[in-house]
Amino acid sequence: MKRSVGFFLSLLVCTSLNAQDFDGYIVKLKPGKSLDMKSLSNAKEISTSFGQFVKFEGNEKSISALKSNDAVEYVEPNYIYTVDNTLDSMKAVSDPKFAEQWGLKNTGKNSGGWWTPGKKGEDINAERAWQVTKGSKDVIVAVIDTGIDWRHPDLKNNLWVNEAELNGEEGVDDDGNGVIDDIHGADFANDDGDPMDGHGHGTHCAGVIGASHDRTGIAGVMANVKLMGIKFLTDSGSGSTADAIEAVNYAIKMGAHVMSNSWGGGGKSEALKEAIVAANDQGITFVAAAGNSRSDNDAKETYPANYRVDNVISVGAMDGNGNKASFSNYGKKMVHVFAPGVNILSTVKNGGYQKMSGTSMACPHVSGIVGLLISNNANLNPVDIRDRLMGTAVENSSLNNYTASGRTDAHRALTNTRN
Repeated sequence: MKRSVGFFLSLLVCTSLNAQDFDGYIVKLKPGKSLDMKSLSNAKEISTSFGQFVKFEGNEKSISALKSNDAVEYVEPNYIYTVDNTLDSMKAVSDPKFAEQWGLKNTGKNSGGWWTPGKKGEDINAERAWQVTKGSKDVIVAVIDTGIDWRHPDLKNNLWVNEAELNGEEGVDDDGNGVIDDIHGADFANDDGDPMDGHGHGTHCAGVIGASHDRTGIAGVMANVKLMGIKFLTDSGSGSTADAIEAVNYAIKMGAHVMSNSWGGGGKSEALKEAIVAANDQGITFVAAAGNSRSDNDAKETYPANYRVDNVISVGAMDGNGNKASFSNYGKKMVHVFAPGVNILSTVKNGGYQKMSGTSMACPHVSGIVGLLISNNANLNPVDIRDRLMGTAVENSSLNNYTASGRTDAHRALTNTRN
């Protein structure tokens, strides 16, 4: 199917969850085993590279029976993730400029609050990094979120394109990957091949990573990249574990190098952890927002940022003075790096631009830096990448008690400049 390529309600931040919120259950089957689907209410099979799963509705009696079934490896809740709008304060920007993007270049004047200036140089050092590389069209960054507005003029030139579907027959799964007409990614919230963002959050994250350097709008951390839109959060901002594991599985299958995950919440899910492990096995880095509940991730687990898998990079948010953002989660062990996350200007749906705050905004800054690293050295594996980011981070006395390293620096990471 051929298709031409090209505000979110309020401040969008990392999703949060009441741990009791879930939509049915997920069962993982043992290898080679099957279940009688007719015995399960509203059952859906999910086939992945890391196992066979079934999503279904159930009650205490049916769950107990499944747990004792020889075909079942485990049963767990299908957790629901929802967007947290508690910091509703940002305004739309009609004439964005690079000079407003303090996260890339902090002049001190473009990063402060109403009454106080920011601190010059507290940024990711993007301009010096671009002297080394501006990225590569060979690098695919999967934005696992509410989708991407693939019509946005500042994103359309950096979108991932599934050529088999673009040049194939409409309504046909031309490449046989199980998704029909998935030209720019897929939508697992609505089970179709169009990841169009009706919410705004995913588009904002995509712009931070890879908005075109084309003298209009804003500039992404990467000038050259392929942005893969993978939607599992609906237009109202909610999504489930089952949809999340399908999203991760799709990104693996379609060749992503980086997964950017500005969402979180819910209890520990073995299914989601297995998906992340499968990504790690394929050499894919999984960047995750640390969360926005002002809590210590060392003491209180936050997922997916706290999964102890080699490819997970947990990112906290800092403000324009290099301080921990008031809302940001932290952790001397479990939050690997900090990045700009307050008043971040980026793309939103319908061709717009907006400032937002949250670890949701810090996460794609790091995803972009990881993309630059891979562009410059394709042999780096996720362990190398995480070590490089942490080892080259700028030590910052304001962040010393909140992170395992410091403030991430793209140029230092690319040149492996350590303290």
